[in-house]
Amino acid sequence: MKDSAQRILELRNELDAHNYRYYVLDEPSVPDAEYDRLFRELQALEAEHPELVTPDSPTQRVGGEALSAFGEVRHEVPMLSLGNAFEEDDLRAFDRSVQNGLGVQGGDLFGGGAEVEYSCEPKLDGLAVSLLYRDGKLVRGATRGDGTTGEDISVNVRTIRNVPLKLQGSGWPDVLEVRGEVYMSRAGFERLNAAQAEIGGKTFANPRNAAAGSLRQLDSKITASRPLEFCCYGLGQHSAEPAPTQVGMLQRLKSWGIPISPELKLAKGVEDCLAYYRDIGERRMGLPYDIDGVVFKVNNIEDQQQLGFRARTPHWAIAHKFPAMEELTELLDVEFQVGRTGAVTPVARLKPVKVAGVTVSNATLHNMDEVARLGVMIGDTVIIRRAGDVIPQVMQVVTERRPENARPVAVPEQCPVCGSAVERTQLIKRSKGRETVSEGAVYRCVGRLACAAQLKQAIIHFVSRRAMDIEGLGEKSVEQLVDEGLVGSPADLYTLEFDQVVGLEGFAEVSSNKLLKAIADSKRPSLARFIYALGIPDVGEETAKVLARSLGSLERVTQALPEVLTYLPDIGLEVAHEIHSFFEDAHNQTVIRHLLERGLELQDQGELAAEFAASTTLGGLLDKLNIPFVAATGAKNLAERFKTLEAVITADWLDLSAMKGLNEKAKQSVREFFANADNANRARAIETQLRDFGMHWESEKKVVEGLPLAGQTWVLTGSLEVMSRDVAKDKLESLGAKVAGSVSAKTTCVVAGPGAGSKLAKATELNIPVLDEQAFIARLGDYGIAAE
Repeated sequence: MKDSAQRILELRNELDAHNYRYYVLDEPSVPDAEYDRLFRELQALEAEHPELVTPDSPTQRVGGEALSAFGEVRHEVPMLSLGNAFEEDDLRAFDRSVQNGLGVQGGDLFGGGAEVEYSCEPKLDGLAVSLLYRDGKLVRGATRGDGTTGEDISVNVRTIRNVPLKLQGSGWPDVLEVRGEVYMSRAGFERLNAAQAEIGGKTFANPRNAAAGSLRQLDSKITASRPLEFCCYGLGQHSAEPAPTQVGMLQRLKSWGIPISPELKLAKGVEDCLAYYRDIGERRMGLPYDIDGVVFKVNNIEDQQQLGFRARTPHWAIAHKFPAMEELTELLDVEFQVGRTGAVTPVARLKPVKVAGVTVSNATLHNMDEVARLGVMIGDTVIIRRAGDVIPQVMQVVTERRPENARPVAVPEQCPVCGSAVERTQLIKRSKGRETVSEGAVYRCVGRLACAAQLKQAIIHFVSRRAMDIEGLGEKSVEQLVDEGLVGSPADLYTLEFDQVVGLEGFAEVSSNKLLKAIADSKRPSLARFIYALGIPDVGEETAKVLARSLGSLERVTQALPEVLTYLPDIGLEVAHEIHSFFEDAHNQTVIRHLLERGLELQDQGELAAEFAASTTLGGLLDKLNIPFVAATGAKNLAERFKTLEAVITADWLDLSAMKGLNEKAKQSVREFFANADNANRARAIETQLRDFGMHWESEKKVVEGLPLAGQTWVLTGSLEVMSRDVAKDKLESLGAKVAGSVSAKTTCVVAGPGAGSKLAKATELNIPVLDEQAFIARLGDYGIAAE
């Protein structure tokens, strides 16, 4: 028994070493036949001694019992997307943004600044996954999912031959989450399709689809039979930083047996990056796998942390995509789809054709202006491409191939979903004293939420994670609720009962109760979330936050006149009119009233933000009225002369002719403008609202008190259990703190959860205060901020 155990250990170590040399170093040290002999010997010994079989044995890659479903995995560190560059100028703009973000000195108007080092590697066309190692052993594999939550595919990733079940060497962190791409080589793809065709099975369109389909098999034995490979490109959570640079980190991972790209290189400056991109582009078709671009990342890890993230993408990395591949095909028909805002959009139905390895049968035409620009007709031969290798797009018409029976594309007069009228939008350009109306490119169904398509899309948006965050309501569930007549507006979600939900396809007792609880739990959204969830045209998350933080209450937001809204940061007159029109609509008012009647309690409501109290001037208001020939200086002079709005409105010719600082044409324009009762009443209404809101120049000026953490820099590290790091960041920022990605001598405090590594060590070294999560929650409580 002792001899067998010893021999099993020797064989495992030897096979692990061979796997490392074969898959990671690409330097096989023994013939395949010798590897197979050692493998069979290990299999035989483990069959004789099943009690000695361990999960990390090289033999344990054959898959096990089929699963009924994948579990969910919440990523401790979100798996973000990358921003894209399609032209060289895009990459140069990214480089300038990086230099600005790092405060690199020496830049000039011609781009001659100091050069940043970047890691360069091909962008594999596969499926993003996360592999978690604890104490050097693989304990979990997960898909990217939506970036926050993925699927647990642990049993499947264990079957991938070049994924180490345990790490090589030593020195790896106790917790190490590696991220990378699971893909299929072109040769493996061809073998798989040939085998599938032989048995009459499903063949795949391209290696990416084959990899994704293979990795998400509920039967891991099928996954084990597929030629999948893994390539690491970065890290998720980790208890210690393997190296101070991106390239150094990947090389360290390679020493532990984790495969990385053999094409990994270090570039100094953007021109080196472009040279790498051109070189890989020329060799693209000769590589053994499909790639759709090149990924460039700032090499220094501390610089990455300093640059930080946008909402969904890092500031320190970019994917430079290859030009789209184009093909010819026939336009069979044009159908019209209806979106959330009622936009009726043309979609090209094509004779199926392969573009960049993918069979394409539909393509976007954007809008009717684009149809007119292209001059496209049904029956035409068209050039299509996959823009960014993703979205099929009609690029050009081959007019010389136009058939005699080609027919024009016509917008339907009635909505294809609900039968309501379809109207062309109007663009209103507002300038001093006049509005210019022109036809817009978009056609809209006027049915609003009476249109099932708009209703479905509106509810899908309403329940989405960044809106009301109601888990369990995917697109199919929403479609069922609408089709069954159970939901006619977002407010109806809050009247659903168990008997209604459990009768839907895909719902049982547990899932029905879970959904109803998620709906109930969503009844206390922040004001900003609620505004965003309403789906106001042109109002994204940031604009919703501006409205909520500035005006402080739903009542003020719903009542605000367009001119008043333009006093808020980053809200222009066109968006202001969209917001005002939305809340003026009787149907929208009914939906909001029903939502509140059915138990929604909006959080974070209060007074007008202090910086907007008494923030307006009479001159500023007069300028916003867009009186012809009266510019900002003239408006200011009017205010200084007449002191009140009413005095300006009622000023007679003698009053105006006596004033200085306004020419005769402008004086005449003022009289004519306010002689129009609509203009005068509008001006009075704006002033009344400014007074009601506390924004009027005669209102009480509030002292803008400094937020308690203003001027402080905090760092979050490790895993937080009571709240996510995003939530913790929001709470700190609401108190005035800046949340940074790295620890420095300027850091005020570090919040460290389980798994905290190098940032915690650096904070200790610099004697920076460190709070665990409970102490952090207590600190928030001191400022009146609840943890939930």
